[in-house]
Amino acid sequence: MNVTMLNEQPSLLKSAALLPPRLSLGATMIQHGVAKLKKDSLEQNAGMFEQLGIKPGKPWVLATGITELVAGVSSILGIATRFTALSVIVTQAVAIAKVHAKNGFDATKGGYEFNVALIAIALGTLMRGPGRLSLHSALERRVKRKELRHFRLLPRQRRGSMLLDALG
Repeated sequence: MNVTMLNEQPSLLKSAALLPPRLSLGATMIQHGVAKLKKDSLEQNAGMFEQLGIKPGKPWVLATGITELVAGVSSILGIATRFTALSVIVTQAVAIAKVHAKNGFDATKGGYEFNVALIAIALGTLMRGPGRLSLHSALERRVKRKELRHFRLLPRQRRGSMLLDALG
């Protein structure tokens, strides 16, 4: 019987393995962000933020909602995923510290189980990047083709690639 491991597969298959976590993280963060930004929900969340000691509540709810929405879109598209991953880690760490830690691990009891799962996905994205099936990869290939076409690999021309590499 011939069992082939994922790490023995072509790199496209390896990159495809990065897609489901990126998409699920993105969809979740979009849902959380949009929920915070709805008019009726904004006031309710602002009150909750202030009760948790995060004041003034409304600007922090707006900042968190926008961060989550942008992080979700970015994750799905696969652009600036390292920045996105950091923002998810921060928002979920604050959610654990301020809301869920007192309830323990079990998500059915209001615990931090789901937040830890989101942080784990974000850490994987932070360490590995978005993979080949991403807008980042498409832009990177375009920048590198342009560099090769000009046969000029001077530091000035490499800046675009280095910026893309840093953003992941």
